[in-house]
Amino acid sequence: MATVLCVILYVLAVSCTVIARPATFLQDFRITWSDSHIRQMEGGKAIQLVLDQNSGCGFASKYKYLFGRVSMKIKLIPGDSAGTVTAFYMNSDTDTVRDELDFEFLGNRTGQPYTVQTNVYAHGKGDREQRINLWFDPAAEFHTYTILWNHHHVVFYVDEVPIRVYKNNEGKGIPFPKFQPMGVYSTLWEADDWATRGGLEKIDWSKAPFYAYYKDFDIEGCPVPGPRNCASNTNNWWEGATYQYLSPAEARRYRWVRLNHMIYDYCTDKSRYPVTPAECVAGI
Repeated sequence: MATVLCVILYVLAVSCTVIARPATFLQDFRITWSDSHIRQMEGGKAIQLVLDQNSGCGFASKYKYLFGRVSMKIKLIPGDSAGTVTAFYMNSDTDTVRDELDFEFLGNRTGQPYTVQTNVYAHGKGDREQRINLWFDPAAEFHTYTILWNHHHVVFYVDEVPIRVYKNNEGKGIPFPKFQPMGVYSTLWEADDWATRGGLEKIDWSKAPFYAYYKDFDIEGCPVPGPRNCASNTNNWWEGATYQYLSPAEARRYRWVRLNHMIYDYCTDKSRYPVTPAECVAGI
């Protein structure tokens, strides 16, 4: 686990130093829902989430963060996982004005591609769903899922591949999450009213219990509460020039995903949005 500790140097400036330490679940997270369905493994360096007919489960970070990078390695439910949702997201937990950045992994019938849905809430407005079919079997081994969040954009990564970019277009009147710190959350739950083929495929409880696995929890950001100048410090590594735009190699991977694996984009859904949302016109 890498946690950012910001040390205030009263005479010179505010500097943030990344301190590496052992990556154990309970150091930075707490169980929020059904502790009997979350099992620690490898001395707390990995966990197993369980979904059965009695309950799903969830966990959250002990702190909220304002900007930074969050990543986890996840191995999803194998086989027939239709009707299940494994979620990894950031949330300001502020009700109607919440900010939220979502990864939602939608279960499938055996042999069908796993779909990942992303969504962005800014200043209480969401409904910005995009879906891609993963180009590998995410239940066969662990893969890294990352949210990079800085003053310039939010980028969702699968391994080293950017699958979504939400740019800061505040200058064009488009809301961008930058005022509210967000916690890090994950849940495993039943959502067969919508998750697989719009709810046509129901969960098969004869396949239960369902298991998802997590490890290598990594949070690097400005903790809240914490030094108040950390989030505005341009010396934070995630605010550097390298992270303000996609690199040429990242841009190629991004276009490849969008052309070959995207199956839904709210920007082009005229039944929902007869007028294209402003952020789509401005570029995402």
